[in-house]
Amino acid sequence: MSCVAFSVGLGNVWRFPYTAYENGGGAFLIPYIIVLFVIGKPFYYMEMILGQFTSRSCVQIWSVSPAFQGIGYGVAVSVFSVITYYCALMALTLFYMVASCQSVLPWSYCWEEWTSECFNSSSSGGQPTNGSRSSADLYFQKYVLNETGIENGLGLPSWKLVITLLVSWIFVYIVICKGVESTGKAAYFLALFPYVIMISLLVRAVTLDGAVDGIIFLFKPTWHKILEPAVWYAAVTQSFFSLGVCFGAVTMYSSYNNFEHNVSRDCTIVTSLDLCTSLMAGATIFGILGNLAHEIGTDDISSVVRAGTGLAFVSYPDALAKFTVVPQLFAVLFFLMLFVLGIGTTVAFCNVIISIIKDQFPQLSQWKIAAGVAIFGFSIGIVYCTPGGQYILNLVDYFGGTFIIVFLASFEMIAISWVYGVDNFLDDVEFMVGRRPFFYWRFCWCYLTPLFLFTILIYFLINMTPLKYNDEYYPTSAYVAGWTLLTLGVLPLPLGLLIVGLRNRDEPFIKMFEPSADWGPKDVKKYNEWRDFKHSKRISRMCAKKSKVIAALFGKE
Repeated sequence: MSCVAFSVGLGNVWRFPYTAYENGGGAFLIPYIIVLFVIGKPFYYMEMILGQFTSRSCVQIWSVSPAFQGIGYGVAVSVFSVITYYCALMALTLFYMVASCQSVLPWSYCWEEWTSECFNSSSSGGQPTNGSRSSADLYFQKYVLNETGIENGLGLPSWKLVITLLVSWIFVYIVICKGVESTGKAAYFLALFPYVIMISLLVRAVTLDGAVDGIIFLFKPTWHKILEPAVWYAAVTQSFFSLGVCFGAVTMYSSYNNFEHNVSRDCTIVTSLDLCTSLMAGATIFGILGNLAHEIGTDDISSVVRAGTGLAFVSYPDALAKFTVVPQLFAVLFFLMLFVLGIGTTVAFCNVIISIIKDQFPQLSQWKIAAGVAIFGFSIGIVYCTPGGQYILNLVDYFGGTFIIVFLASFEMIAISWVYGVDNFLDDVEFMVGRRPFFYWRFCWCYLTPLFLFTILIYFLINMTPLKYNDEYYPTSAYVAGWTLLTLGVLPLPLGLLIVGLRNRDEPFIKMFEPSADWGPKDVKKYNEWRDFKHSKRISRMCAKKSKVIAALFGKE
């Protein structure tokens, strides 16, 4: 249930609908589903196996090949980067949820100071002209964010957003302060409650005028896009953010499973549920946006779609403002759903950081580490509460999330499938659950998944385009900060390789790639049984090889 609460999060509701629309609509679903089965699902299954087999965190599992231990620390850098802006998004959703409780939605009408450039979001009729903007757009930019332009720097933080950020972190801390005990109890609510709201919103969405047009617009294929590498890259990054693979949380949660637990079933349930949730969220969002286009009298639904955070905080509120029946209720439900989804994901990320710290400092109590993570995360998150906060969020998402994770995932797959060896890995699975995985998993782990990942990684490096926000390009100083963050996430891999090499300089070079004595089940009895099992497997393989040699030489066994 914790994996569901983590994997089904903001990536499904906030990120998926716009990513699908921007990359060909229905045509994007084909690459996305292929990527899900070739990269997402195999990677998810592999991380669940690693966690359950070793009962260790995303750093300690690298006793399987100590040379790659830097991957775990690189993941920690990326995870903390994502934590900071996820809580900033939660702060925005909390701000909007409170604002939705007013008798009139504050973004549904033009404020006096916006009159010259504004039209009411609550009004129906023809689409405005002369460059005027909706009151929902101006409310988000001028009142909530107080954006002025990238050239004006960050500015001072908004006290309103700082308060909602603080409240968000307090909620997160309450869930993580007692570790798995408190997280496990909250997981049922965090996993199930958003579905209650999402289904309610979906039912409302499909009954609106123009909703069908919006849903068709989202899923109608733009076939030429399916051949564009950028679409496949978007599918990979969306799959990673949606499922949460290579963020350490899947490994961490699986480490608390019983050793013989049917991990394959869990993988199938979570990945299937994740895909269905993404499709449901897309239909809900674009059904309501279809109604928005219908209300303003335009057939061009793309004109009401905003990128990034604008989809959740401009386009959707714009549509809600035109509801004639209790728009406040649907606004509260929508932003409450986003807030709960954000908590589920952030709690998992925080637990990853906590587990890594506890591995290094086992004497520290859970609540102290949780408090430290929350305080530090809140302090960093204040940056996102400034007028330039969204510029920073976009920058951190681009450099601190996307690239680092794809880079580390590529080497993680190589380390397990080729360095440790897929046969050894399959033996471990067989010992743990009593049967070897199907050929499909072996083929993906060995060939398809690493090939796709490295192809996407090379494409990203070759085709990096200048980063921009609101059609404004980032200055050189921003790129310096972005590349510094990226380096902090990538550097642990070669640095770890160097450190292990120096520690083992008197040993053969290949030694640092071999499993250490700590690798294997954490339980001593299981560990000894596993060693005997592996020994018998080696003997049987040697006998099989000898039989093949004899058959080749003499034509018989």
